[in-house]
Amino acid sequence: MAQVISKSSLFIGACGNHHRVDDDFSVSPVSFGGFGLKKSFSCLLKVNNNLKSEFLGKQIVLGGDAQPPSFNKSFRSSSITAQTTLRIGTAQKWWEKGLKENMREISSAQELVDSLTNAGDKLVVVDFFSPGCGGCKALHPKICQFAEMNPDVQFLQVNYEEHKSMCYSLGVHVLPFFRFYRGSQGRVCSFSCTNATIKKFRDALAKHGPDRCSLGPTKGLEEKELVALAANKELNFNYTPKPVPVEKEAATPNSNPSLPVPLRAMNNNDGKTLVSAGR
Repeated sequence: MAQVISKSSLFIGACGNHHRVDDDFSVSPVSFGGFGLKKSFSCLLKVNNNLKSEFLGKQIVLGGDAQPPSFNKSFRSSSITAQTTLRIGTAQKWWEKGLKENMREISSAQELVDSLTNAGDKLVVVDFFSPGCGGCKALHPKICQFAEMNPDVQFLQVNYEEHKSMCYSLGVHVLPFFRFYRGSQGRVCSFSCTNATIKKFRDALAKHGPDRCSLGPTKGLEEKELVALAANKELNFNYTPKPVPVEKEAATPNSNPSLPVPLRAMNNNDGKTLVSAGR
């Protein structure tokens, strides 16, 4: 029902600053605690059809969506602040929790290749996971603990759901899955494990984690893996395969290249007689 505000009953308060218009009023506080905002306002509505307000020279009719100007402005500001607060308070995804400084997520095939190539002699662990994989989620806190205890080891995360095509080219078909890379050796081991078989991960760190100097350039991914990534049209990755050296056929001792093949073979028998069976 529409109600009319007269000049003796107009009272609007916001942000705790109440503006009094007349003494003949009652206050009805309203709180927006549901938005996490402690803001209240008071508004007195008094029905008087015979009196007209001097506010803008017209009656102010409150009905439906109509609200006083200060109310609309205050409410819009409160709504914007509440929406911003809700966005900021979004919960972290499980694979983003507990990350250490030596852990980061890979966003492309090129970034994976560059990260392995630029690692030098540092041990790099590539962790293939999926958001919907229960084993990956259960194992994640343990991986974070290993990363904290081994600050010199680089941990790279690859989200299978976001990089299915890349994982297919790399031959990853089971999760959770791990690959260890080290210097000029390239890939030193790869395996799948869970909390029940976490000893495999611990043993691999102990074996390949100690400091060492590699002889030769850092290898990273294998040649066939690089070729497979470049051949994948869904990936924005370019690679020029290395030329394959052609092996020269070794010359047969006592052979004369100028002779025909049958005579050359006979010449290599060193006087032995070729005997044919039958007549």
